[in-house]
Amino acid sequence: MTETDPISKSEYEALARFRHVLRQFLHFSEQSARSVGLTPQQHQALLAIRGFSGRDEITVGELAECLLIQHHSAVGLVDRLENQSLVHRGHHEGDKRQVYIGLTPQGKSVLEALSAVHRTELGQLEPQLAELLSQIVPKNEEL
Repeated sequence: MTETDPISKSEYEALARFRHVLRQFLHFSEQSARSVGLTPQQHQALLAIRGFSGRDEITVGELAECLLIQHHSAVGLVDRLENQSLVHRGHHEGDKRQVYIGLTPQGKSVLEALSAVHRTELGQLEPQLAELLSQIVPKNEEL
């Protein structure tokens, strides 16, 4: 299968169902965040900080890049999270010029609870998503 191969009706149907399931999951995620007093973007920020590869802290620029937002928007987001005692700012031992953002114990606790319900929801969706993906992106034949 290549990009130039025609897309079949059944593939369009699978794509539409896949997008629908993704939208349902995103709606679930947004509602879950709101249920603990966070906006969806605040939840995404906590997850980006905790899930950043190789470190437990992240710069504002890295956070902006992870969330695909402007630097000044990330600064405002960090300000709001800091006001809720979910993140803290500090200097990294190896680089005093950079300000790093890390989760507070309260931030870790909130994120842990949200991540647990998300993992459960994804576990329930996994068979459906896997089936839809197999209909959209068939396995390449062994050479």
